[in-house]
Parts: sequence; structure tokens; C-alpha cells
Amino acid sequence: MSELTARQKLSCPSCGGEAQWNPAKQALVCPYCGTVSPAQVDAATGEITEHCLVTALRGIDDNHRGWDAEKVSVKCQSCQAVSVFDPHRVAQRCDFCGSSAMIPVEQQTRLIRPESLLEFKLAEPQVRDTARKWYGSRWFAPNALKRRALTDTVHGIYIPYWTFDAQVHADWTAMSGDYYYETESYTNSNGQRQTRQVRKTRWYRTSGALDHFFDDELVPASKGVQLELLRQVEPFPTMSDLKAYAAGFLSGWVVEQYQIDLIAAAQHSQQQMDTKTRSLCAEQVPGDTHRDLEVQADYSRQSFKHILVPVWLISYTYGSKVYQVVINGYTGVIAGKHPLSWIKITLLVLAILIVVGFVVAAMGGQ
Repeated sequence: MSELTARQKLSCPSCGGEAQWNPAKQALVCPYCGTVSPAQVDAATGEITEHCLVTALRGIDDNHRGWDAEKVSVKCQSCQAVSVFDPHRVAQRCDFCGSSAMIPVEQQTRLIRPESLLEFKLAEPQVRDTARKWYGSRWFAPNALKRRALTDTVHGIYIPYWTFDAQVHADWTAMSGDYYYETESYTNSNGQRQTRQVRKTRWYRTSGALDHFFDDELVPASKGVQLELLRQVEPFPTMSDLKAYAAGFLSGWVVEQYQIDLIAAAQHSQQQMDTKTRSLCAEQVPGDTHRDLEVQADYSRQSFKHILVPVWLISYTYGSKVYQVVINGYTGVIAGKHPLSWIKITLLVLAILIVVGFVVAAMGGQ
């Protein structure tokens, strides 16, 4: 396979212009003459391989590095995201935060190339409609924000992810507790003797074992999109709809270069699996409650993929703060943040206080 510096142009067969991936037509389309050329992404029908994590951490061979097409990289000095795009495009502002502080960075030929991707399914007109409806439903957003809808800042971007698989065998021990009740006598505030049921716990030691397979545990490798929002637009159907990587899918689109490398991502995935393994073991503990849970986990068959997923991103500045709205480019799920209108919030609080006042007055008059 070619290195990142290799030149591969996805040319229009009619006019020779550079074709771009069109989500609406699910094909490469020339922006100059409109010619559709879907055959140029036929390589995406290849097999998607899970790579052995242990082998990869010792060293990825050059056949799995680079973009397999000529790309240009720039780094935003504000949000630190590294954007990768076609050479003919000029980056004036960061697609993630809108900053104009962009500097070129040397293309890193040692980057691991994506194993597979989800192509864009939602075209820009659909995204604009989704964004307008979302803004319109934000009751406490300023009216000016709703009127503008700010969809002129829509950007389609491929976001990097790592996925991890692993088989886990875990042995656990814990103290299980069964609830039981005893009748207790006491004297109340009036000096009268009363009885009540008191819950107590009978503790006993238990143990067990868990076997579980983790399939496509997702670890985002994006610095440009807010993690909180990215998690809200998940899941991406990585276990069913992935296609093998082909440079044609990226033609005309911005790609964010991963800045969370394989080692850091593997460590994060391990933490996620440890947490989930402990939770699964806790579900096996018998009784009404438990304590002192100890888990010994062994992982095997560990593998990974580097993938790209599509998102539509709206970044805008309101006042002095930058806000993001993220739309899943495959499923259309939307999540975002927006400024609050303190006038609307104040009016709502006043309205609630007035209603409460009327209720209190009505009850007092009875």
C-alpha cells in the first residue's frame, strides 16, 4: 500500500476534475460536470480485519500506514485538533472551533491508516433541517439564536475511533448479604411503648466466575469534538455496517487525525473493560446486597481496529463562548450545547412564584 505522501487523485472520467464523495448519491460525483463514478470506491468491498493488539503494540508494518492518497494536515492553535484534507482545499478557519489560528504540520507517514469506516449517509440539506428543528426546540435559547439557526457553519468531518475486542475470564469473591427483619421495642416521644420492624443483614462468603466477550468497545480519538457530545450521538453501527477503507470515501471531506495513539487508547479500553467486568461480576453475586467484591480478570484474544465515523459539526461563537452541535452522519442523532436566555429563565421563575402564591392564598382562604 502507498505511504501518506503517495499521490492518488480520484479523477472524474469525463472532465478530469477531482471527484468528491456524495452522501445523497452514495457515489463519487464531480463538482464541475456532475459525472457519477461509483466504481472508484469498489475497493471498499474488501475484508475488514481485526488486528492482534499484542503484535500491533510491538510494531505496525508499513502496509497499514498512511492515507493511501495525498493529504494536507493543519493544526488549530486554539483547540489543538489536527485536520487532514485534500491538497486543493485552503483551510481558513478550524472546522471544530472556528479559530483562524491554523498552522501547517508535517504529514506523519507513520500514522496507522484506518482499517474501515462508516460513510456519510446524511446529506447536507437533511442536516440543515435537523439542526433547525433542534434549535427551534431549545426553549431557553435566545430568540436571536433560533432565528439564525446558524446552519451556515455546518461541516462534515470524519472522526477517528479505535475499537477493541477481548475475551475475559474473571474469578470473583464477595460477601453476600440476605436481608431479614426483627421486631424491636422502643419508647416514642409521648412516653408510649411501640414496636417496629428493623432490617438486618445476614452475611456469608460467595464466589463465582465470569466469561464474557467484548466486541467493538469504542474509544474516541478526537480532540476537536467535545467528548460529552460525541458520546451522546453514539452508537455508530460498527459491528454491522463498516466498510473497508478506501480513499474515495474521503475525497472532498475533512478528516481529523487521531491524537490519542494506540497505546493510550488500549489503556483506556482496558479501563472500560475492567469497569464493565466488575459490574458484570457484581450482577452474579447472590443475595439482596453485597460487599468486599474482589475480581481477578484475565484477558485474551485482544484485537483492535482503527476506524473513521462521520459527523456533521456546527461550531459557533455566542458572546465570548464557543458552542458545538454534533450530528451523527450515519444515523442522524443530534446533541449539542447552546447559550441560555436569562430573561426567559427569570420570567419562568417569576411565573412559578406567582402560581405558587395563588395556590397558597387559595389554601389559606379555605
